[in-house]
Amino acid sequence: MQRASGILLHISSLPGAYGIGDFGEGAYAFIDFLAAAGQSYWQILPLGLTGEGDSPYQSFSAFAGNPYFIDLKVLVDKGFLKKKEIRKANFPSDKEFIDYETLYHVKMALLKKAYKRSRDTLIQAVMAFAEKERYWLEDFALFMALKEWHGGQMWRHWQDAYKWRDREAINTFRRDHQEALEFWYFTQYLFFTQWFKLKAAAQEKGIKIIGDLPIYVAEDSADVWAHPENYLLSDMGTPTVVSGCPPDAFSATGQLWGNPIYNWTHMKNNHYDWWVKRFRKSFEAFDMVRIDHFRGFEAYWQIPFGEETAIYGEWVKGPGIAFFRAIESALGGTRLPIIAEDLGLLTDEVIAMRRQLGYPGMKILQFAFDTENESTYLPHFYTNEDIVYTGTHDNHTIMGWYKQAPKKERAYAKAYLKLERGSGYHWGFIEGLMRSSAGLVVIPMQDVLGQDDQARMNFPSTVGDNWRYRISKNAFNRKIARKLCDVTRLYSRLINKS
Repeated sequence: MQRASGILLHISSLPGAYGIGDFGEGAYAFIDFLAAAGQSYWQILPLGLTGEGDSPYQSFSAFAGNPYFIDLKVLVDKGFLKKKEIRKANFPSDKEFIDYETLYHVKMALLKKAYKRSRDTLIQAVMAFAEKERYWLEDFALFMALKEWHGGQMWRHWQDAYKWRDREAINTFRRDHQEALEFWYFTQYLFFTQWFKLKAAAQEKGIKIIGDLPIYVAEDSADVWAHPENYLLSDMGTPTVVSGCPPDAFSATGQLWGNPIYNWTHMKNNHYDWWVKRFRKSFEAFDMVRIDHFRGFEAYWQIPFGEETAIYGEWVKGPGIAFFRAIESALGGTRLPIIAEDLGLLTDEVIAMRRQLGYPGMKILQFAFDTENESTYLPHFYTNEDIVYTGTHDNHTIMGWYKQAPKKERAYAKAYLKLERGSGYHWGFIEGLMRSSAGLVVIPMQDVLGQDDQARMNFPSTVGDNWRYRISKNAFNRKIARKLCDVTRLYSRLINKS
């Protein structure tokens, strides 16, 4: 792997005037910042519609994009919205944190107005897009229209005819609510049109996009509703078992994620068709894909439905290496540009599977400074095949970690990384990764800025105050870009020459 570096910053965290980061000016300014800073990669989180807890890992669809990311300025320029309508829309005034509830009411109302005004102009392009993406979009649009018609209830609480997809009832609903379906076709048309334009702009500046593919889908999703046979569900439509992680040093009761578990036997018999489509869609959208919870493909922790914690689960064998070989074969027979998120409890079998597949794994610098045992997360253990991070969206920021870490661990980090207060401790952590032998270094933007845990993205196993972080538009300044570029050049990671 060629030595390089990049920045982790989700779309939602970008600056902008409309309550959340989007595909507008803030995204293009960030691409310019990455290029000026000598970076070659931009890593993001999943782009799907956020569901329970506003988490991008609990989406209403494994394929659809989040309408919140649509740039409204484009709709104004095309005459589908008026500037005064946006000014009067009462978008959240807080520029540092996202207010998802207000955003839902405000932005979706504007998008519905834009849909009605654009119909005569865009209907042919939208319907052509819908036909091309029919394999997922038809079910998604039906799901979202039915969900709204049922007052936002999750699908297993719908009327039985719609819950179980009675053909006559579905056809009647489709005929009577055609505009509701078209609205969702319209949002997805806009989303992907704007996304691919943004991706092309990044490519022109020598920036590759690293996307994120969650291993599981949400229970309340078009995927589960449309294809219940792909999941381990009861006759009532509830999961029989759900996903999570066992208790560990970070959580005495483990992590109860609650996603339904796949019916791997059925999926295998169907040649992993759903997964092939999902991976193909991901590789159209991104240059590389981080596979969340990679170890779950070798063995996963399943918990009986209804348990309040993850304690009473069990390990079950996953589809293993044969699954990835089947995907590779279906997509051309070559090794896929995958990053394996192989953090947490790893067995010899997981390590062997990743190595045999040839996918690079991840290392987190925050985990390196155990004073009782020598950690393989220390930079002198890194190899060219490793993707290394100061932290991820699930961790403290570096300055947040430093403030709360035990005194011995802070002392170890200071000695190992030769931290100097004058330049900011966060730069010592960044340089520690940059000068290592790792192939790719990825730094969360919060760590580039030296922000504390007020800028943290997610606290695992908690709900209610996550995924809200936004960056200031002043963060993309020349001084920081120049400093990051100098560090990148110093340690031979400057491959972006544009």
